[in-house]
Amino acid sequence: MIVTSPEAFREAIEARDYPADRSATMRAAFLVTPAGFRIERESASDNRYMDLDSAVDAQKALVQHQALAEAIMNCGVPVFSMPGQPQLPDGVFPNNCFGTVPGRFIVGSMRHQVRRGEANRADVRRLFTELFGYELRDLSRSGCVAELTGPLVIDRARGIGFCGMSERVDEAGCRAMHEAFDLDLTFRFDLAPGEYHTNVFMAVLAGRGLVLHPGSFADPAVPEAIASLYGDRVLRLSDEEKAAFAGNCIAVTERDVFFSVRAADAMRPESRQAIESWGFTIHSVALDELEKAGGSLRCMVAEVF
Repeated sequence: MIVTSPEAFREAIEARDYPADRSATMRAAFLVTPAGFRIERESASDNRYMDLDSAVDAQKALVQHQALAEAIMNCGVPVFSMPGQPQLPDGVFPNNCFGTVPGRFIVGSMRHQVRRGEANRADVRRLFTELFGYELRDLSRSGCVAELTGPLVIDRARGIGFCGMSERVDEAGCRAMHEAFDLDLTFRFDLAPGEYHTNVFMAVLAGRGLVLHPGSFADPAVPEAIASLYGDRVLRLSDEEKAAFAGNCIAVTERDVFFSVRAADAMRPESRQAIESWGFTIHSVALDELEKAGGSLRCMVAEVF
């Protein structure tokens, strides 16, 4: 079921139980290394977080990305890293293009031409379909726009999706993702002007807690409706925390939450205390070079379920 208003979402969660009884965190992480890292101006047309005025250090980006992979592995999570391709500079953010549920590999449908080449990577497709044996669900040729877990934040434990509408997803794409990710309920809503991906300012952490920036939603009733599902385990980010990508975080295990160093440094003491009170250890990785491309840590991690 897809609902499109705060009232309908509240009614849906009151009408039936959505128990947190599914796998809440990934079995492995899939990363794409930043080969030939640069700022892609086509993507910047609807991504105001990109830093077009700064030069980039491709070697530093590689080193930071490797540190991210090592930090995730140190938490006991296997990491599959595929080499990036210089002609696909945004490939370092694979969560927009590739997603999974148990037994199924989902390929997204990208808005910008420069990113559509990622969806056609035969090596990535073979990794999941031939080596892992996953069924392929290919949205890239469906005619919709569906940038997967960029616009769609998923509470994996409950099978609930939160889809923020922007240029990076359309109604057909929302429906396609709802079906591809086997969701029981999806709440579709509009983002505030200038926002492009919901996961920049919102995260569900292992089904136990919610992080969001209320001002990034077009309708202020939407974040409050979402928060009603999580009781007192809701962290409402300040403008400063959101601008530093504190909402672009991810629980890589039931106990470990990852932020970029920029995000972690911007967090208020009470924000840290809230997340730690939910039973998480906070980890941070320096990603300032990669963040110049308009995304942060969560965008770099495609989850393997």
